[in-house]
Amino acid sequence: MIKGTGNVSFYEERLKYAGFDFEGFFRRVTDADIERALARDRLAPQDYLALLSPRAEGFLEEMAQRAHRLTVQHFGRVILLYTPMYLSDHCVNQCLYCGFRAQNRLERKKLTPAQVEEEARVIAATGLKHVLILTGESRRESPVSYIRECVEVLRKHFTSISIEIYPLELEEYRELISAGVDGLTIYQEVYDEEVYAALHPAGPKRNYRFRLEAPERACRAGIRTVNVGALLGLHHWRSEAFFTGLHAGYLQDKFPEVEVSMSPPRMRPQMGGFQPRVKVGDRNLVQYMLAFRLFMPRAGITISTRERAELRDHLVRLGATRMSAGSCTAVGGRLEHWSAGQFEISDERSVAEMARMIYSQGYQPVFKDWHTV
Repeated sequence: MIKGTGNVSFYEERLKYAGFDFEGFFRRVTDADIERALARDRLAPQDYLALLSPRAEGFLEEMAQRAHRLTVQHFGRVILLYTPMYLSDHCVNQCLYCGFRAQNRLERKKLTPAQVEEEARVIAATGLKHVLILTGESRRESPVSYIRECVEVLRKHFTSISIEIYPLELEEYRELISAGVDGLTIYQEVYDEEVYAALHPAGPKRNYRFRLEAPERACRAGIRTVNVGALLGLHHWRSEAFFTGLHAGYLQDKFPEVEVSMSPPRMRPQMGGFQPRVKVGDRNLVQYMLAFRLFMPRAGITISTRERAELRDHLVRLGATRMSAGSCTAVGGRLEHWSAGQFEISDERSVAEMARMIYSQGYQPVFKDWHTV
């Protein structure tokens, strides 16, 4: 029996599954288990894991129909659009799979506040009101004070500013929230602690627990939205999807005032040439999305431009609630080709092209759903 959750940190919840036999569980899943899970209004963790099993691949159509109904019920026929903006690619970590890895030889860049303003104008001209700002992990080059200064510039152009940066202390999150940040995206990358250690041989990111508990610190600090996920391709996707779902569910239960969402990013080519350890196909990605939607009907699902255009078009009706558009993964990339991107994007459509696609599906693209006072 899979254990439930209690009122403890998610790190302690994760430890409850140390040594759990995922393969053995999957071998025991039957069609009747899948059918029971599909018939329930609220899924238990073992139901979610059953829907992630190889056996559930034969039920994708039924899962898709229910996932579509639940998404429309809780979110309507809308897709929120946002775009990423890279402030700096300076990084001291040695993550084996990242283009910004410290030992990669690239000309590092960092935007000045004036350049942040210039790129913000370019993005705002597309109509977008939600922006996600990113940095590498370098407290010397991108201290919290620098990020706050950039946020104060961006507030003049955007109604919602999210961060995807290194994990912070509680008071640091409070400082950025007071400056105008209302959302946090932070990927654990890998929930398996041993694999995590192997993939992060040096740098502050090696601290698995500090990163894992960052969303909780942000929630306690008063953040409005939190987005979590695992980078698919680094470890077995079914168990990583399971822990992502448990993490999102834990946050939603503990902090009901926070909007919780997840992303299922798949690895893309990047400087350094690190190859995925596990193949995660389109069908696997769809199964993960559908199972997650049935497990967490009120949680958002973010699909980035890592995925190709044709696939993203299909995912509109399968549970996605938020998509990036007009993306660029290079620092200053919208102003000039300053630097190498963190990874290669797949869907290069503009904001206008994305909006037309969403309309063509009978959905409404949303450019603004929040305004920070």
